[in-house]
Amino acid sequence: MKRYLQNSFQTKDLGKLRYFLGIEVARSKEGISLSQRKYVLDILEETGLLGSKPVETPMDPNVKLYEDQGELLSNLERYLHLVGKLNYLTITHPDITFAVSVLSQYMKDPRLPHWETVIRFVRYLKAHTGRGLLYKANGYLRVEAYTDADWAGSPSDRKSTIGYCTFLGGNLITWRSKKQTVVARSSAKAEYRAMAHTSCELMWIKHLLEELRFVVKLPMTMHCDNQAAIYIASNPMFHERTKHIEVDCHITREKVEDGVIATPYVSTRVQIADMFTKALCKTHLGLLCNKLGLYDIYSPA
Repeated sequence: MKRYLQNSFQTKDLGKLRYFLGIEVARSKEGISLSQRKYVLDILEETGLLGSKPVETPMDPNVKLYEDQGELLSNLERYLHLVGKLNYLTITHPDITFAVSVLSQYMKDPRLPHWETVIRFVRYLKAHTGRGLLYKANGYLRVEAYTDADWAGSPSDRKSTIGYCTFLGGNLITWRSKKQTVVARSSAKAEYRAMAHTSCELMWIKHLLEELRFVVKLPMTMHCDNQAAIYIASNPMFHERTKHIEVDCHITREKVEDGVIATPYVSTRVQIADMFTKALCKTHLGLLCNKLGLYDIYSPA
């Protein structure tokens, strides 16, 4: 590829990629690791928290944030600047995706409790400065996804948060955490909406791989921990009782019927997408981070 480009453009070969836009690349026999250690250390130095005590979770599961709780921050720009930097950090830190999504919802009028959550967030990063994604050559290219929803999880408007992550050959490639735009009347509806978003993501990955001349083995698996939502996607007779769900959500049912997507049940305890929908305790978060392929190559063996 480099030789082909050199025939058409004036280029310079800088060798193997090691650092690009704050992303550090390390190669070993295990695979390729992506991290943002220097970027994290810069955030810690900027906030004056290099000497702070680290915490093991980005958000306290027992703390709920509200739009009108606490006094307004006097320095709005500082909050916006820091949350923006944390948002860029999700490139190699999928474990902070949900927390960044929540903090981004208060960009208009941030208050003191929101700022305190940001500070806790940065203290969590101190405990995992070198954490990043490890990509291994596992010898297969199976596409699979995990999808989940936290029904009515937002205390201010009772909207649900959906989350999903997709794997190619056992390696994490895409992930998302997003609050739904409408209120779901049941947990099954919230989960089914999450399945619809994940179905679109799987179809995009399938088309991309096909353009790159890779053969995608079907069906692609989409793991869900809500049996009612799985039943809706698998049984067309059940749709008579779910007409309140918008028509576009039934894309999942169509792909299941065509054999493109399979929807096996997965226990909530090992539902990886759970970390993209809510704040978790230390033990559960650590378990799911390992399943995501998050490693700290700078930690002592």
